[in-house]
Amino acid sequence: MKRFGLILFVLAWLVGCGGEQTAVSPTTAPVLPTATSLPTVAAAPTTADEPATATPESVAAAPATETAVPTPDLVAITATPVAVVPDVERPVLSVVTQPDYAESECSDKYPCNEDIAAWEARIQVPDGFQATYFTRIDGKPTVMTFGPDGLIYIATLDGHVLTVDSSGQVATVLEGLLWPTGLAFQPGTNNLYISSRVSNEGVGGEAQISLWRDGQLRQIVGGLPCCYTSLHAANGIAFGPDGYGYVGVGGRADHGEILLEGPDQGKQDELQPLEAAIVRFSPDGSEVSAYARGLRNSYDLAWDANGRLYATDNSPDFGPPDELNLVEPGKEYGYPWFDCGSCFSPPPGVEITPPIYEFVPHSAPTGVTTYLAEQFPGFYNGVFAVLWSAFPGAQKVVYFDEGGINATDFAMGFAQPMDVAVGPEGSLYVVDHATGIIFRIDYVGQSEG
Repeated sequence: MKRFGLILFVLAWLVGCGGEQTAVSPTTAPVLPTATSLPTVAAAPTTADEPATATPESVAAAPATETAVPTPDLVAITATPVAVVPDVERPVLSVVTQPDYAESECSDKYPCNEDIAAWEARIQVPDGFQATYFTRIDGKPTVMTFGPDGLIYIATLDGHVLTVDSSGQVATVLEGLLWPTGLAFQPGTNNLYISSRVSNEGVGGEAQISLWRDGQLRQIVGGLPCCYTSLHAANGIAFGPDGYGYVGVGGRADHGEILLEGPDQGKQDELQPLEAAIVRFSPDGSEVSAYARGLRNSYDLAWDANGRLYATDNSPDFGPPDELNLVEPGKEYGYPWFDCGSCFSPPPGVEITPPIYEFVPHSAPTGVTTYLAEQFPGFYNGVFAVLWSAFPGAQKVVYFDEGGINATDFAMGFAQPMDVAVGPEGSLYVVDHATGIIFRIDYVGQSEG
């Protein structure tokens, strides 16, 4: 019997990140866990038929334990590193196309989750590259990063942080979080920073950044804005060349309006200082400030070797293009001033910085990373971004040349690709939210002729 799933909650999740899903779509996200612990925001996507044997619809996580640990030292780097770009020319990339949906005994669109051969045949990459099925996890992955120990660290919607070793073995290192969506290690340390939620209320919600070290967990930054229709909050984290942490924090509405019932409904809300912003924080949490503003719901961040900060952003529900932004300090990027019948105009003197690239509307860009390895020839300091949703033009990994220019479709065929990370050996890893599968992409050499 074919297994399909449609959870109404995910429709709300999609609406919060870019519109209602009408195209063929992959899987659904589980109902929010009931645990109360760390804060985090989710960005994105879509209603969908459950591909293959997706994870349970709802998992109640146990409360996390908050144990005080010593305040971490602030690691400050005084100079921005200059990229040493390997003198290698990038090969011309062959065209990659989205494969047709194919029925299996588990889904009307995708192979069964455990069908390794079928998934490897489905994922399309350019000539010279190879995509392999690395492993699979449960729990709807939301974010992925590599630790200083070489392990993959993955947070899941049901409140866990898992590790995956080089052989694909999965272990649980932390549980009880409320919707974690950001993970980042402070460079040169074993300090893992996690964004999640304290309270998932649409009005009066709260997100936070927590530090996990030596098996202990404590809040570093609290009181972050949360959560438009159970969505926008604190998302991806990335440490900058100045030693500070940076986190994307979503807006509390679709386009800045008051969402409460009553006479003020539809009027412009007063933005909180850290709302719809890239927030900069010291590792000990003693300094917190808005680095740049006007980003409706940046799901992930990445620094390149020249100290440039990239951020994906999910645009309003009425359907403007989603974005890749080059984030600069003090700049305004548009929220809550959009062009629609019920939107608001920017105040006099406010200059809006445009994105460096526009994705198709409702594509729901999530993970982003810069390629600072050498396995892929000529890719050094380029950018990989993931498009989560199942709308036409998404469900893929896009590559940008250095500086965020010249977008090229790099990998297609996923159900809901959620995040991307570069391994110590230079391979590119893509984790799929719908299936829990982690794919590994390697350069194997282009064919002659």
